[in-house]
Amino acid sequence: MITLLLIPLLLPWALAPLARRTTQRVRPETALWAITCATAALAVGVVASLGILLLPLALAIPPAAALAELIRPLTAGPRPLVLGASALSAGGLAVAAVRVVRGITAEVARVRVVRRLVHGLPDAGGLCVLDDPRPDAFALPGGPVRPDRIVVTSGMLRVLGPVEREALLAHERAHLAARHHLFLCVAQFAGWCHPALTAVADHVSFAAERAADEAAARRCGDRGAAAQAVGRAALAAKSARDTVAAPALAPGAATGPVPARVRALLAPAPVRRVAPVLLAMLVVCTTAGASSLAGAAWLHQDVEVAQGEAPAD
Repeated sequence: MITLLLIPLLLPWALAPLARRTTQRVRPETALWAITCATAALAVGVVASLGILLLPLALAIPPAAALAELIRPLTAGPRPLVLGASALSAGGLAVAAVRVVRGITAEVARVRVVRRLVHGLPDAGGLCVLDDPRPDAFALPGGPVRPDRIVVTSGMLRVLGPVEREALLAHERAHLAARHHLFLCVAQFAGWCHPALTAVADHVSFAAERAADEAAARRCGDRGAAAQAVGRAALAAKSARDTVAAPALAPGAATGPVPARVRALLAPAPVRRVAPVLLAMLVVCTTAGASSLAGAAWLHQDVEVAQGEAPAD
């Protein structure tokens, strides 16, 4: 039982290299969906396995054992090993909970800062120009009572030409149209649940930027102009001492590994294909899910035995 529940905790370490190959070999839109879904599936497996591992320690407490109507001690394996794994799972869940709370608090604070900056500014078709010499641009998602906005500083507009501005705005509109902030949100939550998934969040961000780059290139009809806009915007943002405190869930044209994005835009448009790496990612997620379910079923049987039921044949 312990071994089955440890497998979902180890498999996330295999996702980062698979995610990197996926961004290199698969169309950006497909890569974004595949990596995000795999990240979410493995994060659910991690939390489920930690919760199941915590159960033997909880049922070792007399009140909990009485509540579960146990008439004999739960024997899910060697007692020191089982209780030790349960204690470690409790610590893992506590660390994940702290990371989630701290991460959400920090992200909400950044969103409030940016919304205060753009509050009351003219909104022309969803475009909000922030009077700030620091070059920056990002897509700020709205909410039930707030519209989506593209925030561009005056400093960024000054360093771009007309065609580059069009490509930049097309890039940010693509982020909002495809709801890329939701993918980033899922990746952030998964990263808080398991350290191996933290690195995968960078690949989700890169896939989102590449998808927006391709949308901007199609909109402008010139991949070279889109590549130039991405490169110049990133160079301008990097040369500034600091940038606007944009939320991590507000994707921007100057984020991510810009040289790789520019090289991809200067190459021919990606073609739709199914790479073997997607099958490998599916195998990893399936294995994690099957291990969690098998471990849960095994522990459920042990609990039934501790409640006095006859063991299943």
